[in-house]
Amino acid sequence: MNNILVPIGTSPDSSKTLQYAIDFAINFGAKIYVMDVFSVTTAVGSLANVEEKVAKTSKEHLKEVIDQVDTKNLDIKIATYNGDIIDGLNEINKELGIDLIIIAPRSNDIKEELYLGHTSGRIIKQTDIPTLIVPKGTEFKPMKKIMTAFGSGILKRSSILNPLAMIKNKFRSEISLLLVKRPGYTEDDLKVNTALLDLSKKLTITENATTYLGVIEHYQEEHPDMLCVFRRKRGFFKKLWEKNTILKSEFYVPVPVLVLSVKKD
Repeated sequence: MNNILVPIGTSPDSSKTLQYAIDFAINFGAKIYVMDVFSVTTAVGSLANVEEKVAKTSKEHLKEVIDQVDTKNLDIKIATYNGDIIDGLNEINKELGIDLIIIAPRSNDIKEELYLGHTSGRIIKQTDIPTLIVPKGTEFKPMKKIMTAFGSGILKRSSILNPLAMIKNKFRSEISLLLVKRPGYTEDDLKVNTALLDLSKKLTITENATTYLGVIEHYQEEHPDMLCVFRRKRGFFKKLWEKNTILKSEFYVPVPVLVLSVKKD
């Protein structure tokens, strides 16, 4: 794991998310990139240096956030982008190769009833980059127990599991698998990818209306330090195909959630 990206919004808790990312990154010797996006459209005849001025303000904001954390001697790189955040993420990923995005559930939204805000929701929905969602106020600790929940064990590419494997190897994590048989499941869904089985210590099969309900049923029994889910069209965050926000009443766990994308499967 070489490059970790932390999108910085206007939330006053941005520095806490960055601190978590730093504490996480030093375990892997990874570089941290902080990113802010802005949108400036200069019309004909307008000041040519407007974009330059806004970019400068954006960089100053990022530096202020960095000043609030203990960098632990990590060299934190700054990136700004004029345009849409998804375009910006794809551009920096193309240029650098981002191994993991670390975000707060809500970057700019102030609605306390939301688990995933609009911006964070779009990042999960519209990128293929592995993403770690870190709840507000979470301090880093090694992930000793990881619950990996899914409704289908089919993975066309075992490389999807790389971030999970790296975390397991670094922290000697114990990974438990939770296969949730949902209405309409097929026999193929019950065939679990061998690479996923090799990472885990045990497999539990349950039957629930949704993967999330299966997680809630077994969460208290497992008490994991991290939840890992797969982002599919029919998967854990399928509501994100309908909208970009998720209410806490629809989903909430108090631990970091690693989202691995199988969008191209």
